[in-house]
Amino acid sequence: MTDRPILFSSPMIRALLDGRKTQTRRVLKLNGARPAFCGGRGDLDDPTCWGWEDTNHGDWITLEKDPGQRMGWRDWVGAPRAGDRLWVREAWQTVDAYEDVKPSEMGGDEPILYVADDYVERWGWPGCGGRWGRKRAGIHMPRWSSRLTLTVTDVRVQRLQEITVEDALAEGIVDHRQTIIGAHGAGGHHHEITADGYSHVDEIDIDDLPDFWDSPKDAFSDLWDGLNYDRGYGWQTNPWVVAYTFTLARQNIDATGAKMVRDMDFNRECIDGEVQRFAQMARRED
Repeated sequence: MTDRPILFSSPMIRALLDGRKTQTRRVLKLNGARPAFCGGRGDLDDPTCWGWEDTNHGDWITLEKDPGQRMGWRDWVGAPRAGDRLWVREAWQTVDAYEDVKPSEMGGDEPILYVADDYVERWGWPGCGGRWGRKRAGIHMPRWSSRLTLTVTDVRVQRLQEITVEDALAEGIVDHRQTIIGAHGAGGHHHEITADGYSHVDEIDIDDLPDFWDSPKDAFSDLWDGLNYDRGYGWQTNPWVVAYTFTLARQNIDATGAKMVRDMDFNRECIDGEVQRFAQMARRED
């Protein structure tokens, strides 16, 4: 079993908390390199024909191992496996008293505001003075402040465009076909206007509507491109990906007993009105 960090955007954090997201796909790499075509009996979508050259042994580490082959990607020591745990990183803030303190230098008991849903964890911090500091990118979230832990139950290697409708919904795509986005009426008649489509956006702003798509796969491709197109891994490039299926625990990966377990449906009595007010003020100032 291996522990790794994994980064999610705020909409995907809300999808995790809502129970809509049980899968995630990441570009497949080995030591930072994408797989190359190495030939073989299959076609361009055959995982036994793609991999990384192993110059030490004069052969290839392929995505899927042919019978008699020395090593496949799944045999690599760093390959993800069922049972691995992923501690979730997300956008966060702490109070301005720690504005100039690096995450690596924090003591592990600083109050944390989780940007995705304005949830506050005080970690026993006694005071509420000051204001919330700047938003910090999830990539800089330290392990001790992570509130969500994923346990991998399945790992698949596939082309990105092999995703099914069911997979796309498990990625957190939202069915907005019945979501009301407006209304019009004439002659005493009132007609509601619905979105009539799918989106990766969960919170709909009537004044800034997202794109709605005819299918969950189209909505997922829009989500994917928003995260990966500029990195050279757009939907149309159809990269090889690792598809993780997982279960969610709403607690820190290093939780012991009940001390650090956090039930997101429970509004902690220690979060007083002053802290909540600071959270709201921080949101309004954006």
